[in-house]
Amino acid sequence: MARRFNSIAFVASSAPDAQSALKALQDRYAHVSPEEADVIVALGGDGLMLQSLHTFMGTAKPIYGMNKGTVGFLMNDFREDDLYERLEAAERSVVHPLLMVAWDVHGVAHTARAINEVSMLRQTYQAAKLRVSVDNRVRIPELIADGTLVATPAGSTAYNLSVGGPILPLNAPLLALTPISAFRPRRWRGALLPDYAKIQVEVLEAENRPVSAVADHTEFRSVSRVDVSMDRSVDLVMLHDPGHSLDERILREQFGY
Repeated sequence: MARRFNSIAFVASSAPDAQSALKALQDRYAHVSPEEADVIVALGGDGLMLQSLHTFMGTAKPIYGMNKGTVGFLMNDFREDDLYERLEAAERSVVHPLLMVAWDVHGVAHTARAINEVSMLRQTYQAAKLRVSVDNRVRIPELIADGTLVATPAGSTAYNLSVGGPILPLNAPLLALTPISAFRPRRWRGALLPDYAKIQVEVLEAENRPVSAVADHTEFRSVSRVDVSMDRSVDLVMLHDPGHSLDERILREQFGY
């Protein structure tokens, strides 16, 4: 029977455990360069998984992660044995990134994509003042806060959860718009938006209260406006062992285990 994946490429973080695992798997299994591979096996933590998804964005290559990091929410358990069998049995999770277009105070536009979230953060001791619009309609004329973020379902258990945002099932057609330490409106806890929504955040008093915009690990400083939308033209594929899909992991997180 033909395999789904005939050629494997290994990538690893710089952590000693990940490098040791890389050597063990390369010694045991035939491997090729990422450009030639049918599947990428990533050894590290969630940071490496995000990095790998960004690196291979647009190639449609699936990523199978094995945890050699700290949390490993996006990863499978590490095991040297039966790699081909695990890859054949793995279940696909397909996610789309957010597209962020950020204009700085000089009027220059910067573009980046985010798998977890796009966040806007104050750069100084002063709170940010932000105007939030959804589909060209102003929803919050002035949000005074440390910032705000837009999270995908895949990223809803990351920074979004730590600042009090909701956990979203992976297949939910939603985005989480979550404030970060909001001062005004004091009672606003965020919003759930359809994933086709176009979100715009304008920075009020941008010169005196500078704000940075961050798409996962890509940061632009001193921005004046940020537009966020889901980019459905890009499919990102992660592979997980049966019973440990990203859907299941997100569901478990909602019940605290």
